[in-house]
Amino acid sequence: MTTLQSIFTIAAVAAGTVLTRFLPFLIFPEGKTPPKYITWLGTVLPHAVIGLLVVYCLKDAVFSASHGLPELIAMGFIFILHRWKKNTLLSIAGGTVFYMFLVQNFF
Repeated sequence: MTTLQSIFTIAAVAAGTVLTRFLPFLIFPEGKTPPKYITWLGTVLPHAVIGLLVVYCLKDAVFSASHGLPELIAMGFIFILHRWKKNTLLSIAGGTVFYMFLVQNFF
């Protein structure tokens, strides 16, 4: 890639990022009520994304006698941690650390 192509690529990525960050504020200014379907999307999309991430993370897991056990234990840990603390970031980080601990030390 030439220097000019690199500059154009970086500029296009930067413009796309700025556009996606500022466009919602231009379309839905403060004080204006957004349409009902936008509000509905705001309530259902976080759950859909988490579901998608769970499916993506488990798509290559092989569940048999000893395989898949760390994934199942970590999922249970994440479920309990999230029910207890109700903090998504803590659940994600805690589950990742716990899963890596299991894989590095026991499986």
